[in-house]
Amino acid sequence: PPEDGWYDTGDVVEIDEGGYVFIKGRVKRFAKIGGEMVSLAAVEALAARVWPGFGHVVVNLPDKKKGEQLVLLTENQKASRDELSAFAKSQGVTALSVPATIVHIDKLPLLGTGKTDFGAAKEIAEEKIR
Repeated sequence: PPEDGWYDTGDVVEIDEGGYVFIKGRVKRFAKIGGEMVSLAAVEALAARVWPGFGHVVVNLPDKKKGEQLVLLTENQKASRDELSAFAKSQGVTALSVPATIVHIDKLPLLGTGKTDFGAAKEIAEEKIR
């Protein structure tokens, strides 16, 4: 074990008064699904290969069974999980990399710099999944 008893997982956590650790986010864009690390950027690249010309962003939300789940926000109003799943399978991509839910949006949230606003994307996904 590490000298100070902690291992750097890249998670942003909060520890309450009882010593319980709550994962609040990630330093890097990965999701932990069923014990496996899944790159959110790789899932976005997969969606872009299936539906080029549309904006896509993947966020991770809590999941009671698997720890986390992937949610794809896409500007493609016709995007379907079945189509993405079939493409992933044809490319040898694991089913863990296929988002559990696809949310259709008009426009990806952007920062003033023009980059994707991941915080706003996560809020949109949380709102739509409720």
